[in-house]
Amino acid sequence: MKTVPATLYDVPAPAKLNLFLHVVGRRGDGYHELQTVFRFVDLCDRLSFERRGDGRIVCENSMPGLAPQDDLVVRAAQALQRATGTTQGAQIACDKRIPSGGGLGGGSSDAAATLIALNRLWGTGLSRAELMRLALPLGADVPVFVFGRPAFAEGIGEILTEVALAPRAYLIVQPAQAVPTQGIFSAPDLTRNTPSLKITVFADWQRQWQKQQKQQGQEESRRGETLTDPSQARQQARDSGEPGYLYFGRNDLEPVVFARYPKVRQAQAWLARQGIQARMTGSGACLFAEFVTLDDAMLNQQKIVGKMTYCASKESAVISNAWACPGLMDHPLRHWTHD
Repeated sequence: MKTVPATLYDVPAPAKLNLFLHVVGRRGDGYHELQTVFRFVDLCDRLSFERRGDGRIVCENSMPGLAPQDDLVVRAAQALQRATGTTQGAQIACDKRIPSGGGLGGGSSDAAATLIALNRLWGTGLSRAELMRLALPLGADVPVFVFGRPAFAEGIGEILTEVALAPRAYLIVQPAQAVPTQGIFSAPDLTRNTPSLKITVFADWQRQWQKQQKQQGQEESRRGETLTDPSQARQQARDSGEPGYLYFGRNDLEPVVFARYPKVRQAQAWLARQGIQARMTGSGACLFAEFVTLDDAMLNQQKIVGKMTYCASKESAVISNAWACPGLMDHPLRHWTHD
């Protein structure tokens, strides 16, 4: 007989990056049609769950001023209760480490982790597909965290196809300004007609870029040179006019955010002056730069943190935090669900 745990501690809810984000249309119901590639990174909120017998859902450490009906963790737990008819409840604690208003999907990730963890804790036995159906009404980004693999996403973000991504590390930078998602998608100057593309276009670009990096590394090794830092390699490719020199496609939300939130634009410009070409993830505000190794990402993170300490005043700062973390090949809770 399978033993169902009474408590789950230190459950990870990872952040996500949008490696690119194209807005390809707008539906009659006001939702936007998107194309993007999601990747999880090892920057995680941490949640704990304790089973209750009275059916109540109590979430500790919620954001100040957030009503229970607006708390995605509470809503996810209640959605699972309704779908399964369980009379069990949960005491939930959430240690927030992913910044809010950063485009990293922290709230969506917490909601998905709640669905997965309580499905295990309550023994309700829903499949991954069933949990994904519960996830979509909570938010367009929630299903991918239940899906649990890097994915090419279409529709409003719910049509997911697994993609193979190379091992990479990321520098994630938080500008000193948060960005509310809703205002960005409703902006009149948002590009909404980027041409749709096939997943094979992204896959071909990725293979070409990896091949180029490998050839460059082999050539430099033959010459006895130190391998070029990834940011330098991208700058060289940019200067030579090679296609796909930096990242695939673009983030269509960037120009809107930069126009309305100057510190996000200033943070990207400041990073460029340090030799780091960064892209915004999601609807902002966080920026990211990709590196081949975690050591490269950590080196640049240390450089940024060191220069941050020399800001003349808090008011003049454009960057409030920076993390170096590996990209994940799978969501850490994927093995808790079944197909």
